[in-house]
Order: sequence, then structure tokens, then C-alpha cells
Amino acid sequence: MILLSRYGFREWMLATALAALCALLVAWLVRSAPVAMALHAFIAIAWLAAVLFFRDPIGRTPASADPADMVSPADGVVSAVLDVPHHRAVGGPATVIRIFLSVLDVHLNRMPCGGTVVEADYVKGKFLDARSAESAQVNEYNLITLMSDAGDRIGIRQVSGAIARRIVSEAAPGTRWSRAQRFGMIKFGSTTELILPRPGTTMVRVKAGQRVTGGVTILATLRPTQA
Repeated sequence: MILLSRYGFREWMLATALAALCALLVAWLVRSAPVAMALHAFIAIAWLAAVLFFRDPIGRTPASADPADMVSPADGVVSAVLDVPHHRAVGGPATVIRIFLSVLDVHLNRMPCGGTVVEADYVKGKFLDARSAESAQVNEYNLITLMSDAGDRIGIRQVSGAIARRIVSEAAPGTRWSRAQRFGMIKFGSTTELILPRPGTTMVRVKAGQRVTGGVTILATLRPTQA
């Protein structure tokens, strides 16, 4: 079952109002019935495309019940899996799993695990095409740092794109979230990153080019640190 996300309320109400106005103008100004029908069909398709961008599939369940398995924070295609010597989200070496979302993907973001937000930092930047490697470095983004129930610092980074100009997030410091819970979205094409600690022991379960489903696909397994 698919609902409409409340994060897109303003946009899908605006799309509905514009579609209704255009339909009325066509009915008033166009005298040719075939032309009017074609224009009305175009308006209906455009309205449906705009509204469906904010679709919210419900009933999703993580592919594993193990809390050590990190679920995907977004729908899309894995564009990169890389280890970095230091990432501010985890305070040390990290594994970064980057997901590209096209305009056809569901754009809701979900929590990879249960935990509490300790930091949320919105950084202004450029709006390059999200398919370019440079965009991940210079585009506007929102970095959320989550303290997981297991005691690990986990990062989720929402990155804007050439079309995506609005990042929505309810993940404020101090808020508590459950695994696969919706916390926001990026509107109209973007990138979402999952940042995990301990790259030497983190078991990555996906690879570049693989399609993933937010709140369902397991991206990696993050085992507890050894005592």
C-alpha cells in the first residue's frame, strides 16, 4: 500500500491547485474537443507524476531482525562504498556507503538502526548533479550523528542535488528513533550516505551498482566491539 508523505504536503497541494486551474483554463479557452482531451490528459499525467514523487510505501520490514544489521536509509542505487581515514560523524576511521536517488525513487529517509540523535549539522553548499563524484564533497548537506542502542556513533548524511534544493529532517538532537523509522526526505533527486565506524570489522553487504530499498535492504553488519 502507498500513501502520500506528510513531508510533501505543501508540494502536492500546490500541484493539485495548479492542475485544477490549468484544467479549468483549458475547458474555458479550448473549443476543440480532441485538443481539450489531450491537454487534460497531459495535465493529469503531470499532476500524477508530481504527487507520486512524495509517495510513502507503508508496511516495509527490515530484511533482518538483527539490530547489528544496518538497514538502508534510502531507496536508490549504491554509487560508492569507500573507507576513509577519518569522518567527523564517527570521530575516526569510517566506512561510507553512498546511495544515489533519482527523481523516480522514493525520497523518504529512514534510520539505519535504533538510537538517539546527538548532533545535526546543516551545511550550505553547491547544487551540482548528484551523479557526479564532486557533488558529494561540495553540495549542500545535512549530517546527522546518531548514538545507536549498541553505543556506536553512526552518521547519516542527506546531500542535495542539481534539482533537489530542500532537505527535510526531523532528526533533532535529543530525539529518539527506531530502526527503519522515517525521519525526513530530500526533494527531487539527491544522495544519502550511511557512515559507519570500525571499517576493519564492519561487514559491508552491498556493492556499487546495487539497487537498495530504504528500511528493508541490509547495507552492513556492525558487530559490537570486543571487550
